[in-house]
Amino acid sequence: MLAIVIPYYRLRFLEETLQSLAAQTDKRFTVYMGDDASPESPDPVLARFKDAFDFHYKRFNENLGSVSLVRQWERCMAMTRDERWLMILGDDDTLEPDCVASFYARAATIEALNIKVIRFVTRKINASSAPISDLYSHPEIETATDFLIRKYQHRSRSSLSEYIFDQHTAKTKKFRDFPLAWHSDELAVLEFSGFGNVFTLGSVVNVRVSEVSISGKKDNLLVKNSASQRFYIVLLGHIKHFSKAQQQLIFDQAERIYLVNKKAVGYAIKILSYYLLRLELGRVFKFLREIIVTLNHRYAGRQ
Repeated sequence: MLAIVIPYYRLRFLEETLQSLAAQTDKRFTVYMGDDASPESPDPVLARFKDAFDFHYKRFNENLGSVSLVRQWERCMAMTRDERWLMILGDDDTLEPDCVASFYARAATIEALNIKVIRFVTRKINASSAPISDLYSHPEIETATDFLIRKYQHRSRSSLSEYIFDQHTAKTKKFRDFPLAWHSDELAVLEFSGFGNVFTLGSVVNVRVSEVSISGKKDNLLVKNSASQRFYIVLLGHIKHFSKAQQQLIFDQAERIYLVNKKAVGYAIKILSYYLLRLELGRVFKFLREIIVTLNHRYAGRQ
């Protein structure tokens, strides 16, 4: 059985999200919605869907999302029962009507392959629900490491709503608690799959990018950069799972995070220390040159 967890805070798009669940051609799922002490009561909207599907709602008195989105996810996940599979759906994202049906159509194959992470095709939509991207499709079976590299090459993307996880694995291994949960989903794909295979279903999840979504907002860039720093330090600890060529691309990405925020000196020192321990001397000299150039630019700008 499939549990669909909705960590709720904003009312604006909730009706569209729930309508997309009511429109599913296969109703073999249970919805669990955890209210993060929202100032916007969802009761009028929930009343319209009370008989549309199996539904459980709980209001929490403490707002956790402002402190840790991952902790909010976890307490919503704790609402679930003994479902084998878990989906965490944003309160502004939507599923096309055949998403659940496509999952059950391939469930036996997924079980036989011992897959722990499943994903859908995705499309970005705006605040008016109009598409703002082409479809992001994937190989039916792809290693999690290849997925991450394709993302770096701008041939893929990732957001939490597009995944179905083995629930036991998700609750045991847990999501990494990065600020704004930025990168928490893609690291979960790597760790929950055991750096193994991810299975793609052909149905579409619509991921909303708006002025109120984390991905769409522009006033949180420093926080996102801080999350990226923590992500890359963890990712470097998993570097053995990647090929030599892939490792070099990851090093490039890790260095770029410093170049975006040149005040992150502690992070730069950690990256240099990592290179020295691995005897990646070429990377040490390359990164030091980049740091010196950026410092010179900063100094020149103050003259």
